[in-house]
Amino acid sequence: MTTTTLVPVFAALGDETRWSILVALGEGDASASALAGRFPVTRQAIAKHLAVLEEVGLVESVRVGRELRYRVLGAQLSETAQRLDRIGAEWDRRLAAIKRIAEGL
Repeated sequence: MTTTTLVPVFAALGDETRWSILVALGEGDASASALAGRFPVTRQAIAKHLAVLEEVGLVESVRVGRELRYRVLGAQLSETAQRLDRIGAEWDRRLAAIKRIAEGL
């Protein structure tokens, strides 16, 4: 995952409602209608938020009978977390080098 692929993911997660939807889906698959019952927004708004999350690969839709349910894609979340860990480790390495230089002055 490159930085350019992280940007849309973070943009999607930067919206509080989408973040809350993702957390709710972490508890179990749900339809847009079921999610709309949990949030103070319309079903149409939930569907738009789900489309954004699906577009960046954080959720997928699955047809169950006549109902369209959504579920979290853990692999994408894990990959994003691993990428953040690598970025954090690189910053830690750089800061440690700066500290060594500063202490050597």
